[in-house]
Amino acid sequence: MCFSMLWAETLCIWLVIIFAVFAVIRLVMPYLTSLIGSPLIVGIINIILWAIVAIMAIKVIFMLFSCILTGPGGFLH
Repeated sequence: MCFSMLWAETLCIWLVIIFAVFAVIRLVMPYLTSLIGSPLIVGIINIILWAIVAIMAIKVIFMLFSCILTGPGGFLH
């Protein structure tokens, strides 16, 4: 499944979903700040969101390395 059209389609769909959820949460942040009154909590949520995006990016990078180094199937399967 490495570098097939199905793999590329799945990757694009997951990227769109992740960025859409990230954007919606970022839009809600100012509203949460006004409700909670503490920018510290909003800052913590923002850090968690960026950590999730970084983890997903690392996972995609290692999937690509797996496909490049071992061919179809990869070492993660």
